[in-house]
Amino acid sequence: MSQEDNELIKNRIEKLKNLISMDIDPYPSNYKRTHTSKEAIDYFEKNESKDLEVEEISIAGRIMSIRDMGKAIFIDLLDGDGRIQVLCRANTLEEQFKNIPNLDLGDWLGVKGKLFRTRTGQITVLANNYDILCKSIRPLPEKWHGLTDIELRFRQRYLDLISNEQSKNTALNRSKIIKAIRNFMDNKGFIEVETPVLVPVAAGASAHPFITHHNQLNQQLYLRVATELYLKKLIVGGLEKVYEIGRVFRNEGVDFYHNPEFTMLESYQAFADYNDMMIMVEEMISSVADEIYGTKVLEFNGTKIDFTPPWPRLDLRETIKEYSGIDYIENLDIDSLSKEMKRLGIDVDKQVSWGGMMDKLISSKVEPNLIQPSFLVDYPISMSPLAKKKTSDPRVVERFEGFIAGMEICNSFTELNDPIDQRERFEQQEDLRDKFEKEEMDRLDEDFLVAIEHGMPPTGGIGIGLDRITMLLCNQKTIREVILFPHLRNLKTSENEN
Repeated sequence: MSQEDNELIKNRIEKLKNLISMDIDPYPSNYKRTHTSKEAIDYFEKNESKDLEVEEISIAGRIMSIRDMGKAIFIDLLDGDGRIQVLCRANTLEEQFKNIPNLDLGDWLGVKGKLFRTRTGQITVLANNYDILCKSIRPLPEKWHGLTDIELRFRQRYLDLISNEQSKNTALNRSKIIKAIRNFMDNKGFIEVETPVLVPVAAGASAHPFITHHNQLNQQLYLRVATELYLKKLIVGGLEKVYEIGRVFRNEGVDFYHNPEFTMLESYQAFADYNDMMIMVEEMISSVADEIYGTKVLEFNGTKIDFTPPWPRLDLRETIKEYSGIDYIENLDIDSLSKEMKRLGIDVDKQVSWGGMMDKLISSKVEPNLIQPSFLVDYPISMSPLAKKKTSDPRVVERFEGFIAGMEICNSFTELNDPIDQRERFEQQEDLRDKFEKEEMDRLDEDFLVAIEHGMPPTGGIGIGLDRITMLLCNQKTIREVILFPHLRNLKTSENEN
């Protein structure tokens, strides 16, 4: 903390002491306001148009500016709906007017008074009484020109929300997006459920898990990497259309598109396949965009994105050939695929399995070209241990991934419900995990296998990354902008590296 900040804090503490010495409680328990800033302005405009007298109201908010005009002081208050101006006059407030010097930017204030229009036309509250609701000790940053340090914005999100209107709008729109998706699923007849976060086996996705320990049970547990297997157990149990919106956790890198914990929608529908899931995804995202913004065409990173269904269905094999010249069916071993990728200048040093190389090939050569919403369909069986084989070609499975603006937004299967085939594929994954320890692999979950041995009907499943959907619908280029408290490097570590 700078010397200047220390002096400002000391000055505020002195003002706090002044208030206490005058028997003013700077931290009261409650305050009864009658209107938010927007409600107050709407109320005045409605009565003004009807030439009716307005009644006294009470508002509350954070002080964002104080402008001293001598015997009149203007104060701007910020609340959850916006800003409103307050006029404090010496002849109206009397003793309270003399106490205004003990107020600072950032303090919370409750004000009672009548609304009027100033000569400049601004709707204003003429205060006849005010209450200090919270005395702030620390000054607001940058004299309220906003936070310019991006790292500080994410680390102290509360300050970012106060100073950055766009950040606040993103947070509000995220809530609207999640609500609209939930309503969409409910209207389709799905029921929302909750499944465990602490699990004995971190299965359901190819990802490195976070590990923890339960003391009473003396048992190693994991933070879930997906909700898939528990949701499919509910399909076995006869709940035919289920979904969950919740956090999942993957011990992976942090970048523009990844955060170690993120929000996923996973849903499963009996008597459906991946074609049904494609229809549901394009309907969901286009309808949410239309509901919130009134249009199915939105701008993202300078490009107009049209979410209108139907989205193109692109065969994975043909699309890879189009953008890379590689036919993976002719390169089904590690050495040949590695050679072809190196020829294209793709670094494969960190990919040791064939499936890992395919992931890298798709992300390097295909994803950047999928700007408008589209589905890549029909994946190699070795990349999809939980998906059903295509009857027309047993080398591939009924799986698709959805892409928008070069970014994966969903993953879906026609779910494998043959328990013998499923066990064999899980065992293959375990063998690969032993062989390639550093690469992400799915895990065998015996309890899940027992469940589907009791019989799971034909099922379509989908997982949608809601943080990335929010990025697209809010025109934000990094996942950190749409997660209120993203994971950051330890502050002391960052300072030491600098």
